[in-house]
Amino acid sequence: MAHAGVHDPVLVLLSVAIAMLASFVALDLAGRMTAATGWARQAWLMAAALVLGGGVWSMHFVAMLAFRLPGLEITYDLALTLISLAVPVAVTAVGLAIARGRSAGRASVPLAGFVTGLGIASMHYTGMAAMRLPAHLHYDPAWVAASVLIAVGAATVAVRLALHESRLALRAVASGVMGLAIAGMHYAAMQGLIVSHPADIGQVDAAAGFDQGRLAAGVAAVTFLVLALALSAAAIDRRVSQRAAREAAALRASEERYRLLLESVTDYAIFMLDRDGVVANWNTGARRIKGYEAEEIVGQHFSRFYTAEDRAAGVPALALAAAACGKFEAEGWRVRRDGTRFWASVVIDPILGEDGRLVGFAKVTRDITERKRAQEALEQAQGALAQAQKMEALGQLTGGVAHDFNNLLMAVLGSLEMLRKRMPDDPRLLRLLDNAVQGAERGAALTQRMLAFARRQDLTPEPVDLARLVRNMTDLLQRSIGPAVRIETRFPPGLPPALVDAHQLELALLNLVVNARDAMPEGGTVTIAGRAAEEEPDAAGGTARMLGLSVTDTGTGMDAATLARAQEPFFTTKGVGRGTGLGLSMVHGLAAQSRGRLVLRSRPGAGTVAEIWLPVAEPASVPEPGAAPARASLGASLASQVVLVVDDDPLVLENTAAMLEDLGHRVIEARSGQEALELMRRARTLDLVLTDHAMPEMTGLQLAARIAAERPGLRVILATGYADLAPDEACRLPRLAKPYDQATLARMIETVVRGAEPEPSQDGTVVPFPKSA
Repeated sequence: MAHAGVHDPVLVLLSVAIAMLASFVALDLAGRMTAATGWARQAWLMAAALVLGGGVWSMHFVAMLAFRLPGLEITYDLALTLISLAVPVAVTAVGLAIARGRSAGRASVPLAGFVTGLGIASMHYTGMAAMRLPAHLHYDPAWVAASVLIAVGAATVAVRLALHESRLALRAVASGVMGLAIAGMHYAAMQGLIVSHPADIGQVDAAAGFDQGRLAAGVAAVTFLVLALALSAAAIDRRVSQRAAREAAALRASEERYRLLLESVTDYAIFMLDRDGVVANWNTGARRIKGYEAEEIVGQHFSRFYTAEDRAAGVPALALAAAACGKFEAEGWRVRRDGTRFWASVVIDPILGEDGRLVGFAKVTRDITERKRAQEALEQAQGALAQAQKMEALGQLTGGVAHDFNNLLMAVLGSLEMLRKRMPDDPRLLRLLDNAVQGAERGAALTQRMLAFARRQDLTPEPVDLARLVRNMTDLLQRSIGPAVRIETRFPPGLPPALVDAHQLELALLNLVVNARDAMPEGGTVTIAGRAAEEEPDAAGGTARMLGLSVTDTGTGMDAATLARAQEPFFTTKGVGRGTGLGLSMVHGLAAQSRGRLVLRSRPGAGTVAEIWLPVAEPASVPEPGAAPARASLGASLASQVVLVVDDDPLVLENTAAMLEDLGHRVIEARSGQEALELMRRARTLDLVLTDHAMPEMTGLQLAARIAAERPGLRVILATGYADLAPDEACRLPRLAKPYDQATLARMIETVVRGAEPEPSQDGTVVPFPKSA
């Protein structure tokens, strides 16, 4: 006969609660499995399988304990009961493994759900087989199929949810649905159970057998404890993982900021080296400065940035050794990818690990080629300025010495000239007098050279045809240097004229040619050439059309030290008595005073090139062919004049007064400008004033201005030894160049008194050609 079973409602609810809680914990553990990697993932997979499989079995077992057949005693086979426990755990692990396998695809989740569902259904019917009771059990096939479908569906949903990390609310809802589905599977299967037993079986005492309620409560308590422990482990792991994730995110953000910082720096090459000097990383600045891409240089030794000379000298290894002991800084040449060199500032710092051991180096390189060039240019400019200041100081010193020496020579030559007129006609005395005059004239020539270097000589610039000037001097030059030296000239046709004092240029050219001869003791060739340049630096620091007159020899040449001092006054490499050391100084002064410059180029054994650059004469300043300057026609002898002579040097004053008195003029002497003004105011008759220019307190020009204001029309002659006057001042007054003789003085006075313009070329100053430079 059939026997209808009953279910304890409390235990039924307990079984459903176990299914829901087991599902929730299993989903939570599956989430940890998804977030984990390596062995931790496998551990969480096994934990999820144990919780879900064990929870399903616990739900099944409690539900079985909730089932009762009144009058029949139910017992359970222990072996089959344990097998029913192992089956869901195993099939759940297999299902999750299938779903998380390396070859998992779209069909992996349904397959895992199918395997897991069949396993859970097998667990149920294995557990039913473990029941021992005096009756026969039969199953309705329809309900069996329904229970299997419910098991497979619930397992598939569980596997799919286990593959994705979900929020707490979603896990709670999903676990509730899964719990009901799993419990529904069990009770659907129990609905299809048919129990039949013989009619003669007696009723069993209800008090007999074991207490199913207590056993269910114990199983539920153990299950809840295991689930609670698993849930706590998942919560702890989640918290640790979240903290680790935050730290990892912060680390990634820090690394990203550091990477962006390094990549944004383009003026510095910043990269790391390992302990052996191998490049470990590369930034944008390194790529820009050195030219290498990261994939080209990472893994290569940093010595490839050094020059071949530095590598041969072991500089890279020395740099790492120094950096290992502390910070290393240096500057030097480095090589780019294309082989070009740049001047680099290099800093290498050691990188130490937490244990204090060296793990590598941080290297920072900056391209400072432009700064080095600017520094070199500044040093060159400072050197040029120092040289210019030195030459200027020497020029001022030389000019002052020449001025004072001019005054002495003025007194000596004037006195010798007056003495000649009063000496008896004794040949021996006249020879001694001539010797004295020649010595004074040589001193005058030396003074002119000193004034030329100081740029204080009186120049008369005029258009000069350089080719014609050289051609007219060829015989003189050849006689001056002798037959062992050959002269060649090279002038292009159509060379424009230069604006320069022709007489002083002849002296300068002779000095250069004589210097060239002295540099070729065994003979050689001197080449005199001219060329034009459209844009050349002038003395004012700008550019202008210039002409170059060069003298090139094939002599011994000069080293750098000698070349640097070659234009200094009194510097010479010749023997004693063979040169004054003023030849090149005079040429330098002439070029500078003519708004040009002197350029020297020389190397030992390669000869010397001396090039005088002069400005091109403007077309308006070139005289027309055939034009000749008008000469003043001086008449008969000049009547006696009253002359006020002003000079702060007593020797010059006395000598000038003696020459004027010898010419028949009346002389009034003054030792300063102020004394001259006082004498002028007291004098009733005064025809002429002859004044020195360089005087203390009041110069000759200032005195002339005062005279013009107080006695307009009074003629003034300015006597000076050098041309340091402004151009407008120089053209207002007649000038008498020192030292002058009596004939020159007489000619100047006659010219001024008669109203004729004095010719610059007739100043009476004769400077003989020097015998050597």
